[in-house]
Amino acid sequence: MIDLEHLRQNPALYSAAVHRKKIPLDIEQLLEVDQKLRTLRQELDLLRQKRNQLTEKIAQKTTMSETDIAALKEWSRQTGDQLAARQKAFDDINHTFERLAALLPGLPCPEVPDGSDDKDNVQLRLWGEKPDFDFAPLDHMQLAARHNMLDLDGARRIAGSRAYALKGSGALLELALLRFALDKVMSRGMTPVLPPLMVKEKAMFGTGYFPLGEDNAYEITKDKLYLTGTSEVGMLALYLDQTVNLEDLPLRFAGMTPCFRREAGSAGRDVKGLYRVHQFQKVEQVVICQNDPEQSLLEHNALLQNAEDILQELELPYRVVLVCAGDMGLGQVRKHDLETWMPSRGAYGETHSCSTFHDFQARRLNLKYKNRDGNKVYAHTLNNTAIASPRILIPFLENHQRQDGSIYIPPALRSYLGQGEFLLPNCQKSRP
Repeated sequence: MIDLEHLRQNPALYSAAVHRKKIPLDIEQLLEVDQKLRTLRQELDLLRQKRNQLTEKIAQKTTMSETDIAALKEWSRQTGDQLAARQKAFDDINHTFERLAALLPGLPCPEVPDGSDDKDNVQLRLWGEKPDFDFAPLDHMQLAARHNMLDLDGARRIAGSRAYALKGSGALLELALLRFALDKVMSRGMTPVLPPLMVKEKAMFGTGYFPLGEDNAYEITKDKLYLTGTSEVGMLALYLDQTVNLEDLPLRFAGMTPCFRREAGSAGRDVKGLYRVHQFQKVEQVVICQNDPEQSLLEHNALLQNAEDILQELELPYRVVLVCAGDMGLGQVRKHDLETWMPSRGAYGETHSCSTFHDFQARRLNLKYKNRDGNKVYAHTLNNTAIASPRILIPFLENHQRQDGSIYIPPALRSYLGQGEFLLPNCQKSRP
């Protein structure tokens, strides 16, 4: 999962990371188990060596008496019993080691601030002007109702709480936003991918969503599969146990898929509207690059800029925050969020996340490349939201509403919606 030698030499770094990220792991306990495992491994090697020597001697029985042969066979049997007992002890301790080691975090980069949750994230910059309405603005649910964009009652009858169905101009607007974002990142060198939505446990583990994320995943128990909460899982898992060519790096992908999250632990939070739902659509950027922190930083900044450019062309005010350690995931070493202004909330709400993992995911996936010396090296991976809907509909509808209930369409999106400048409340036509 991580470089164990680095852990052994720098336990304080990992203890600090565990504390800062609030991960339930005792580094000292892990190191104790690691030492027991190494001791047992040495004992197993010595016992195997002894058994092989005895086997070789028994094979030379023509030069020995029956008594000597019987004694050697008895020693061989006793050695075999010892070997079996040591192997069982090794397997038991190795299971404990793997369970603990799976919780080892990626080490936060130096610039990552301390903090417990999103309230401790650090604002870096703002873009755009918040709308100054000279009328009583509606929230996104009221606007969606006026445009007949949404069916909540029917969706929740058949799919339960937090279900929704977009229709009419709501469906067309979501598709327009998704395709606009996909076209934008494709113009920046991203290759479109439609990866699997149902994956095996090793894909969820390999990308760092297990352990600690099981409660948020929908499990298809009969088939031992999981629905993915982001296309990053399927795209990166395509490279499970693969060695890619150095000349092909960096690999840059854009996945556009439905996503599924149980939102466990969010009971009572953001239950109104479209902010926190169980099924949504997302365009996700994913990068596989060389094992070089400077290269990773360049790729991270490029991904973040892509997302910012999308919001700017959509004319949506936002802010960029540097995420604190306590609000980061297990494998993330650097993370920025883009939070877009949502008038009905009177606050910025997260719409995009940009994450660097260094070699955390690649180690779990066994994703390598050959460097110029011919040695196999674990790659670095990154991901970033290009756009996610229906959450993006909240700031889009609310910021672009007009007094007559129409919705302003920025120029960048008009070619996807019939060239009109406004969506009218009747959702049948857009006016020039």
